[in-house]
Amino acid sequence: MREETGADVHETASPPRGGPGAADLAIVAGVELGGAVLLREFLLEDRTFVIVALLALLGAMLAALRLRPAIEERIVLAFGAARGAASVLGIAIVLAYPFLMEGSSYALHLLIISMLYSVLALALNFQLGSANIPNFATGASYGIGAYTSALLAINFGVSFWLTLPIAAVVATIFGFAIGIPSMRTRDTYLALVTIAFGIVIHQLLNNFDWTGGPNGLVGIPPPFLFGHSFAQPIELFGQRLPSQGNFYYLAAALVALSIVSAARLHNSRVGLAWNALRSDELAARCQGINVVWYKVLAFGVDAFLAAFAGTAYAFYISYISPDNFTFLVSVTIMTMVIVGGMDNTLGVIFGAFLLTLLPEKLRVFSDYRLLFVSVVVILFLILRPQGLFPQRLRSYGRQ
Repeated sequence: MREETGADVHETASPPRGGPGAADLAIVAGVELGGAVLLREFLLEDRTFVIVALLALLGAMLAALRLRPAIEERIVLAFGAARGAASVLGIAIVLAYPFLMEGSSYALHLLIISMLYSVLALALNFQLGSANIPNFATGASYGIGAYTSALLAINFGVSFWLTLPIAAVVATIFGFAIGIPSMRTRDTYLALVTIAFGIVIHQLLNNFDWTGGPNGLVGIPPPFLFGHSFAQPIELFGQRLPSQGNFYYLAAALVALSIVSAARLHNSRVGLAWNALRSDELAARCQGINVVWYKVLAFGVDAFLAAFAGTAYAFYISYISPDNFTFLVSVTIMTMVIVGGMDNTLGVIFGAFLLTLLPEKLRVFSDYRLLFVSVVVILFLILRPQGLFPQRLRSYGRQ
């Protein structure tokens, strides 16, 4: 199959027609189960030399994918052919995963935070990855969602399930509010505008009395679902999960929503328009694409999903303060997108997990852990210069 991007024509392999073969199913099962086992060991392991060995193993696998591109292509073809089986197995792994954590509340906590950051990274990916719009205000949208939902719950007793869409709408309004005036700027100046917006939001949260000022908001009530409090453990089939299990499944549902949204938008006219903006804004304008509208829409989508993550975080921690939503948070989210691979859903999620777990698992290095994390990230980028999972060419095949 032939595919064009700009002036170049590339040959890409088409997924085989018909049902998946035994080899495809074996590859899919091996990759998904192998990844699940590797993540479990990394989460539960405390010995430094084993953690470093697991990182070395991951680095070796990434190096193999770079040295042998045919391996990566074969894996991609297998997942394309066995998409249904891959989805079913993936869902089964996600549902069963908390029961494999040996009752570790800490491991579940790391998984929850990693998934919330995955939602934030996927939200930013619509802008940075799909449309090449630098936005350092994702942390501000994250904070707006958290504070909106927390204030509604504390002051008016609004249910978590109602605060979730309300906070998303409020954050989206702010997203449009920054997106519209930002259209008068481009590139570096656009980034500066988003930086300024994030700083302004942080200062407002820090200075208003009704937001709790620097002390933040405490006593955010846990969500309830069919009479079950998320502050209570889960007991199912004789198995008992810590209370974090409730928020694990909530965070997993938000990640699933983000993945579905990413897939739908990527394959829609909106996704094509964003990619056109990324390639050449002037050419996109000449083709009749409403550049301003699609840029502002990217700001809105980013803020909408970021507010979901903020709401879940507020109710999970039950305490928030302005320090949870600083400029550094936005920089971290942007780093996740770049390291994982822009405009690649799997890569963005992988980058979010990597940059969330590394600082925690390398605490043994004390004051030098951030330096060590930086070295690891640089080494991974040397192995994969375009991100751990670079964006792939669009494939237009017959359905």
